[in-house]
Amino acid sequence: MEVIKTDLPDVLILEPRIFTDDRGFFLESWNARTWFDATGLETVFVQDNHSRSRYGVVRGLHYQVRHVQGKLVRVVAGEIYDVAVDLRRSSPTFGRWTGVHLSAENNRQLWIPEGYAHAFMALSETADVLYKATDIYDREAERSIRWDDPDLAIDWPLPAASVLSDKDARGVPFPEAETYP
Repeated sequence: MEVIKTDLPDVLILEPRIFTDDRGFFLESWNARTWFDATGLETVFVQDNHSRSRYGVVRGLHYQVRHVQGKLVRVVAGEIYDVAVDLRRSSPTFGRWTGVHLSAENNRQLWIPEGYAHAFMALSETADVLYKATDIYDREAERSIRWDDPDLAIDWPLPAASVLSDKDARGVPFPEAETYP
């Protein structure tokens, strides 16, 4: 596995080794030992999630104020633009974001550690996104920041979201968001 740093030092792009032949391909999407050897992180995942979104759908910017989650995100069908925003006030990158194209074709994964908000925009007709989480989902602790917040100024590849959930449509502006120490 190759680890590629992003603009935010704790957010990592992971490129697995892919073995191809006339039958297709094989890749190892998760291996705790390989992960530790490549990142130095001892990470325990407790939940796997799968979402399907249609073109232009934005999910996020989501985070939890309790049961704070780190996420390892990958796409198994289609393409997304995946975004992480640093919500840690003590961090030198507080309020900054990074975005990465993830697709079934490039097989990249994105590690978003605890303390970040997460969102993605579907760029293909449909996109199936799988992600592992380091803590359980807690509806009462979940928060949402506006995906198009002008203070964050995320450079989304599409000018508008085609569909937002009610929760995401009610996302708060970044200056009003609960953040981490």
